[in-house]
Amino acid sequence: MSDELTPENPETAEAEPIKQRKNGLYPGISEELAESMKSGWADTELRGLEPIAQAGHTAARRAALSARFPGERLVVPAGNLKTRSNDTEYAFRASTEYAYLTGDRTQDGVLVLEPTAGGHTATVYLLPRSNRENGEFWLDGQGELWVGRRHSLAEAEQLLGVPAKDVRELPAALAEATGPVRNVRGHDAGIDAALTDKVTAERDEELRVFLSEARLVKDDFEVAELQKACDATARGFEDVVRVLDKAEATSERYIEGTFFLRARVEGNDIGYGSICAAGPHATTLHWVRNDGPVRPGELLLLDAGVETDELYTADVTRTLPINGSFTPLQRKIYDAVYEAQEAGIAAVKPGAAFRDFHDAAQRVLAEKLVEWGLLGHLSVEKVLELGLQRRWTLHGTGHMLGMDVHDCAAARTEAYVNGILEPGVCLTVEPGLYFQADDLTVPEEYRGIGVRIEDDILVTEDGNRNLSDKLPRRADEVEAWMAGLKG
Repeated sequence: MSDELTPENPETAEAEPIKQRKNGLYPGISEELAESMKSGWADTELRGLEPIAQAGHTAARRAALSARFPGERLVVPAGNLKTRSNDTEYAFRASTEYAYLTGDRTQDGVLVLEPTAGGHTATVYLLPRSNRENGEFWLDGQGELWVGRRHSLAEAEQLLGVPAKDVRELPAALAEATGPVRNVRGHDAGIDAALTDKVTAERDEELRVFLSEARLVKDDFEVAELQKACDATARGFEDVVRVLDKAEATSERYIEGTFFLRARVEGNDIGYGSICAAGPHATTLHWVRNDGPVRPGELLLLDAGVETDELYTADVTRTLPINGSFTPLQRKIYDAVYEAQEAGIAAVKPGAAFRDFHDAAQRVLAEKLVEWGLLGHLSVEKVLELGLQRRWTLHGTGHMLGMDVHDCAAARTEAYVNGILEPGVCLTVEPGLYFQADDLTVPEEYRGIGVRIEDDILVTEDGNRNLSDKLPRRADEVEAWMAGLKG
């Protein structure tokens, strides 16, 4: 990674001497070089651009937001870069609320809805192309020659279908603004500071809750993105099965890296840290260290999802026999989880309570645990009443899915877990059984076995659709699928 000079403040660099980064190799910039860098560049402005595919959908989402908060200024930031170490940053990911309302995914952006007599006027505030007069484009660490070209404001307007202005002017404008304001806080410290005396935590939370609940029902663009994410994820799982021998020779990291390659080739990124849990690591729900051995005869629990370029993520889990065949005990536990998932998926339909699929899956698992003698002489009803199955089932059976892997998390309880399903809702169904390696309450042969099966389910007008059904689920189908991929 190169090292170069940088102006102390790119916006005022013409009036300030350009300072050398400590330990830089060049002592300064000659006037002749500075003048040379200002000219001799071709016009690269893009004209006649078509709007992004979801421009109509983002306009409808902004209209719904406007209708909910008439007469109020609404501020929705994308967020800023976060430092990873010294002068390197984490890859930027725009805030879900901002991307949902604009379709834009660039750092430092802010959507502002200004109240008008007829509703609101939307403006997206963005960083313009880096300045060539003051040298920002080649001297600043975020300049065009360092990190790539940004869209001009005119280009952004064409793409997003929203007027665009320079975001560097926004904090001062917001500081002087009057009237009621709501802000999606926590993403942009500068915007939060500019609005600190104009907002309240309660009012800002109402805005965040509304935007979370707005995503409970997906539009057709979102459903298509989730299907795309699931399809790419299925190919990523196939990639992993093909290289299990290499993972055996190395570690879970080989599995992680293999899936990540697919995510980056077909999407923006992974939607969350991949869980590549082999052997007893499968009993740790969010095992993301991925540094353990991969051994034949054990199970691999792979929980991973591709995030599309539009930031919609899949969330799929399969539990695979590393050598291609389940042992009798592994199959018994796997079949129990499969049966529970089948019951859970069947309960997903319009008009059903959100909790129904969880209750259906948990009942099956409780029945199996009682049948196997792990809960003494208690009845299934008593086990469920006391929640005793949770020693081995641990987590809820699913969650909303969308731009966030745990989507709509700020929604009110009555709209989410106590809500009613309707067409367009997308959720996961993911029962599991986990027998910890140190659990003395189960037979020794159970210990260290963890099984989860997870699919992404869309509520339809007449029931549901499994978006991730390109991956097999039944034990015999899993074995046949793995054998085919391994040749």
